[in-house]
Order: sequence, then structure tokens, then C-alpha cells
Amino acid sequence: MYTWRLTLEYDGRAYCGWQLQPTGVSIQQRLEEALATVLAGESVRVTASGRTDAGVHALGQVVSLRCEARRPAKAFVAGLNSLLPPDIAVLEASPVPAEFHARYSAIGKHYRYRILAAPARSALRDGRVWHLREPLDVGAMQCALDAVVGEHDFSSFRARKCGANHPVRELRAARIRSVDDELWLEFHGSGFLRHMVRNLVGSAVEVGRGSRAPGWMAEVLKARDRSQAGPTAPGCGLYLVRVDYPEP
Repeated sequence: MYTWRLTLEYDGRAYCGWQLQPTGVSIQQRLEEALATVLAGESVRVTASGRTDAGVHALGQVVSLRCEARRPAKAFVAGLNSLLPPDIAVLEASPVPAEFHARYSAIGKHYRYRILAAPARSALRDGRVWHLREPLDVGAMQCALDAVVGEHDFSSFRARKCGANHPVRELRAARIRSVDDELWLEFHGSGFLRHMVRNLVGSAVEVGRGSRAPGWMAEVLKARDRSQAGPTAPGCGLYLVRVDYPEP
């Protein structure tokens, strides 16, 4: 058996998310269908570093797989890209030790959330940013996010149906950057609960709008109660930028 690591980029607008679903087309489904052709009919199941939700994008999703067929790296890159739809691409492929696992071997992740705070919407960025018409107080938002950096119980910012075994995560950084007419909220951590980034963003926007004081997010964190936090930001603005692994 051969173990491979693939790095993917995708636009999540047309998909029900990463994971196979009984209804709707997933990114995992499209990748496994293409792999069956590249591997001459061999059926393989791929594992991703995390399950992105419907509409969420990736710049560096990592996938692992094991197969019996022997193939060069270019067969995975060029071969898969010739079969995949235009909104999914394989950027890199490399053989890895048998013990490598895209999810369990990861030691960190970097997510980006893009907000367009402008009176007019953007036609070319539809489905790729969260458009907000009103201006936001970026300083207040950063102050609110600073209070939740560190290792905490993030129960207040996890989805009610999150399947994680425990709610403790280490949020190593949460920074806001102004990039042209957008705000980029960058999150780096050991791992993330379901909807954690989107719930942090939704709460930070409440602060940016002036609906809540900057110190409110620290209070929400301590409450360990999802109902105390702000709304979940839409999936369209979220990007999985990078997954970190130990140096070989």
C-alpha cells in the first residue's frame, strides 16, 4: 500500500461541503470519483484535515489516502486536475510515511475570513466574501478578539451539533488586516471546533457594529453557552488557508 498527501484548493460555492452527503454533491465525492479513474478503477476513501461546511473555500486543504496502485506524483496532480471540475484543483502531491494522517497528524490550522464592508456589493466577489454595508469599528473588534486568544473552553463558539470530544482549543492568534476594501480576519490555532471561526467572526461583527462592547466577547467565552454569543457568520467568507504538520 502507498500513502499519499494531496494539497487542494477549491471554491466551495457549488458544494454541500467537504464530506460525502446523502443529498448534494460534496468535494470529497468529486475527488474520489476522479481518483478512481487515475487509479484504474481502484476505489479509495480520502481523509481531509477537516470538514469544511457548505460554501466554505480552501487555499490549502490537505488530504491523505492509501492505494495499491503505483503512480508518480504528476499522475495525481496533472491526472486529477484533468478530471476535476474547474472549481477544485490539486496543487501538490507527495508520498508520505504510512502513519501520516491528514487529520490526526495536523498540529495547527490557519483560517481567513474576508469581509467586504462597503455600501455596494461586489459582483465578482459574490459568494467569496461577507458583504456588510455599514462601516465597522476595527479597533473594537481587535480588542474583542484579543480577549479570546489562548487555550480556553470555546463552548460558547461551537456549533450545537459539534461532534468534538471536548471544547478546549488553543487559539494562537486572531488578527484583523485591512486589505484594499476588505477586512481579513486571520485565525491560527491548534484546531477548531465546528463553526468556531464563523461564530467568533459573527460575534466580533456585533462589536464592530457597536451593538456590543469590546469586553462582551470575554464574558461570552466565560459563559460556555452558545446562546450568549453572536450569530454565525455565513460560510461564503471563510477560507482554510493552511494546515501545519511536524517537520519530517
